Amino acid sequence: MAKVGIVMGSDSDMPIMAQAAEILEKFGIDYEMSIISAHREPDIFFDWAKSAESRGIRVIIAGAGKAAHLPGMCAALFPMPVIGIPMKTSDLGGVDSLYSIVQMPGGIPVATVAINGGKNAGILAAKILAVSDSGLLGKLKEYSENMKNEVVKKDEKLKAAGYKAFLADK
Repeated sequence: MAKVGIVMGSDSDMPIMAQAAEILEKFGIDYEMSIISAHREPDIFFDWAKSAESRGIRVIIAGAGKAAHLPGMCAALFPMPVIGIPMKTSDLGGVDSLYSIVQMPGGIPVATVAINGGKNAGILAAKILAVSDSGLLGKLKEYSENMKNEVVKKDEKLKAAGYKAFLADK
């Protein structure tokens, strides 16, 4: 199966990036995870990004805070989809990261999820891979059906017990 590359510039991003890894594991998607700073070790980063395709990577998930160069640089060097996860920052709450990732120049797109959106990045990577993998597509459909059923059960519980009893169970 195709692999996903997960890359972050700092170990402080790990809790969010782990959410993407957990989703990929749930769907049986292979991935590799690395901590590489595009600013502090550009030679290592360039080698990693340029060789990703030959290692079987088909989608890259890149997390970045503040200047948020990692996703854009991945997109500049890697010919397939890159998903950027803007990290919440102490300075501007992650809006700086979000703007840096979504404002890529024409011809170098980066798909972007919400600030700290690791889970959605994993799901989006799975959906991209499912375009050519019917088994994975089936797993995604089942996942969506399960989410729907959870909401239906919660609504039934609310209607049966009322909102006060519903909140008491939380």
